[in-house]
Amino acid sequence: MRDKFQRGQTRPDFGLAIAVLACLILSFPIKSGLAVTSKVTRHSSSAELLKGQAKDIVVGSQGTLQLGRAWETPVEQYEDVWSINSIVANGGTVFVGTSPNGGIFKYSLGKLTKIYSAESEKKDGTDSDNEKLNDTNEPNDANIVEAEEYLANEHIFAMATDLAGRLLAGISGDKCKLLRFEADRKETIFEPNDAKYIFAIATDDTGNIYLGTGPEGKVYRFDPFAPESTGLIYDSLDKNILSLAIGEDGFIYAGSDNRGLIYRINPQTKIATVLYDSDQPEITSLLLGSGDKLWAAATSAKIAQAETKFAASAYGGPLAGRPDVQSGKGENASEGEGGRKLKIANTKKETGGKPAGRKPPTRKPPKPGEASHIYKITEDGYVTDIFSEAAVFFCLAAQEGNLLVGTGNSAQLFTVDPASEQEAIIYEDEQASQITSVAVSGQEVYLGTANPAKLIKLSKSFASEGTYASDLIDAGQPAKWGKLQIEADIPQGCKIMAASRSGNVKDVNDPTFSDWTEPAEITGPVQLGCPLGRFCQYKLIFHSTDGAKSPLVREIAVASTVPNLAPQVESVTVERIEAAGKTGMFKISYKADDDNGDKLIYKIDFRKVGRVNWIELEDELEADTFEWDGKTVEDGRYEIRIPTSGERSNTT
Repeated sequence: MRDKFQRGQTRPDFGLAIAVLACLILSFPIKSGLAVTSKVTRHSSSAELLKGQAKDIVVGSQGTLQLGRAWETPVEQYEDVWSINSIVANGGTVFVGTSPNGGIFKYSLGKLTKIYSAESEKKDGTDSDNEKLNDTNEPNDANIVEAEEYLANEHIFAMATDLAGRLLAGISGDKCKLLRFEADRKETIFEPNDAKYIFAIATDDTGNIYLGTGPEGKVYRFDPFAPESTGLIYDSLDKNILSLAIGEDGFIYAGSDNRGLIYRINPQTKIATVLYDSDQPEITSLLLGSGDKLWAAATSAKIAQAETKFAASAYGGPLAGRPDVQSGKGENASEGEGGRKLKIANTKKETGGKPAGRKPPTRKPPKPGEASHIYKITEDGYVTDIFSEAAVFFCLAAQEGNLLVGTGNSAQLFTVDPASEQEAIIYEDEQASQITSVAVSGQEVYLGTANPAKLIKLSKSFASEGTYASDLIDAGQPAKWGKLQIEADIPQGCKIMAASRSGNVKDVNDPTFSDWTEPAEITGPVQLGCPLGRFCQYKLIFHSTDGAKSPLVREIAVASTVPNLAPQVESVTVERIEAAGKTGMFKISYKADDDNGDKLIYKIDFRKVGRVNWIELEDELEADTFEWDGKTVEDGRYEIRIPTSGERSNTT
């Protein structure tokens, strides 16, 4: 059966010189067809998948979906805390440093204890060494003050442990000091000169403690065994030293703000050289690997200014996150004994003549100045940019050879494989603004957030369930939705369910969308049961019984069909060919479009003005131009029409 036609008409005039005097274009449908070709929409890149909504699902940089890590929130809320700036995980105990009241909390055995608070010291008037700690966070009359007095403008930006495993905390505010905690006591062990803020603490193998400070950009050393060597080791021209790391050779690496420099300081000679000058103004975190391989987080968020000028933030409702884990082709995603490997069948990919292959990562580095970067720097100063993102990089840690990067202002945690430079979002908090601190303790990762502040614990195992809801698929017209297929590895003990819904409004939250269909397990192609609609959304539900393995999805394909529509003839033009040897020749050009994506063929008819019958000039043309020899007809004025058909894509 022939497809719908539309006719385009134009009227060239033929005088004695066979000149074109006028053109007229008309188009209208004259025939309809019933058969149509299915359209297949594929999602197989991170750019496409990141448009959807994921809960406990990883969207990998290679366009994969996988269950995220299991997670929990040990502490839901901290009183009068807007930001967790630093975390130290020491065995089964986690210490948390906060703003704006300089509180330090200890979490152990399911109990939260405040071990330091600025307001209680000011209320009690005590700030001496060897002060007895209050090992409870229960309120009492002596600690009750008005709400505005809680804003002590004191911050805990940096914490660490010394060689003996004792907690070290930098107190920042009107003046700064270094505290050491042991058992139920604390003491002030060092008060730097000309400093208000301690942004970084690092310790070496001999017990020396190094401090990165502001606003004078100085690095101090405290030697607990040789007080006479305690003091300034480098005075930079920068405002703040935001990060510190100590190499195997004993050299100190320091990251600054404003100029974004990374210094290499000899603590014995107190001489510094610049290892790297970043295009970003702030080096927020430094991390040393084997062989003095240095990882640096460079950003342009004026973090020091933001931290020292805290802003109020309203607490949200129940705190919930969206944790993920690294995706890829690891052993956890393998087919395994008794598992299932799914392929997408009966849909050919359009390769355009190029060999088929996996799509490259679609995440493109933003323009310089708009992004933060992770750099790998050798001891000789050779630099490789391994990861960039249009976000603020607050913190950096390492786990099992991968880097963990905490960001804002979308509160995302990235994992980056330095060798392959592949990355994935492994945690995203929809309510918090920033992930400001990260600490690794064995197989577990602790995260601290800001606005609101909370402590998140990610485990190594996979979540038992995760969901991924796609972005809207637009068929262009109300469509029948066919089968959903996936290319995936589904290990034994795991499964993936699919559901769908449809509507006619380009708004995923519009209430007129149909209800989600009942989830069906995917063991092959799954028929989508949603009603006729222009837009469709699918949902994949991942399950893992033991948390040891996860399904891995590499591609999703969704088929749809719309009623057969007539091609639209958009233009028909006729012009004289002026080339030598082509006297009396005319070029007929035409352009048409088909919403079904059918392959179009054209026919050319002509007739002399005033006559009724059309004469066929040419039929079944695939090209969109034709050269007509006007000398084959008598002089006069002629009309041309272009019937256009999609019949070759629509068999009976």
